[in-house]
Amino acid sequence: MPVRVPPQRRRSAEHRGGAAGEGRAAASVPKGYRVIHILTVCTGNICRSPLAALVLQHRLGDLGVTATSAGVRARGGDRMPVEAAELAAGYGVPADRIQAHGSRYLTEGLLREPDLVLAMDREHRRGIVELAPMKLRSAFTIREFERLAAATSDDAIRAGATGSDPRERLRGALAVLAGQRGLVLPPADPLDDDVVDPYGRSRETYARSNAQLAPGLDAVDRVVRLAVA
Repeated sequence: MPVRVPPQRRRSAEHRGGAAGEGRAAASVPKGYRVIHILTVCTGNICRSPLAALVLQHRLGDLGVTATSAGVRARGGDRMPVEAAELAAGYGVPADRIQAHGSRYLTEGLLREPDLVLAMDREHRRGIVELAPMKLRSAFTIREFERLAAATSDDAIRAGATGSDPRERLRGALAVLAGQRGLVLPPADPLDDDVVDPYGRSRETYARSNAQLAPGLDAVDRVVRLAVA
């Protein structure tokens, strides 16, 4: 049955929403384990980026990964549309996590901690790097990430993932992927590095957006597990 997300009273974006709902699985991480943080970014933080964060949290929580999201033009506390919530449910994300999401605005402060930042399109990535230039090598559009990962062997990713700390190992793996920029041919159409924004559009557009997003989610799952598992 479709997941219906009931309206709830908004609370401050600093105390709820993406960080609270999407990061819940990290509560079971053993004491002393350094959690890997993935941040996903889109425009309003109600469709693409929360869907990506919820799915990554659901898939990678067993490794101590926490995934949260934000938007470059988000209003604090907005809920996911029913169509996006249904897509998240289709990935097996529990309904309570979907319902807990509330949008939040991307700030420089939110970019200090994440080990990997995944933008839904090139404009979002540009905004991320302008806010936090130190994220140049660890910020990708999610479709760019998938493209670079597809051109990188498992052995190369493992070879880059050195050290005993999971975050350090992931940073090494991401450096290998970032090093592929300029070596891997870009898409013939630059739009092929973007995930289409489905907000306010048809269910068919939501399905198309999800089809563009899904391979990137698989690629992140693969790279993180190769680096830290």
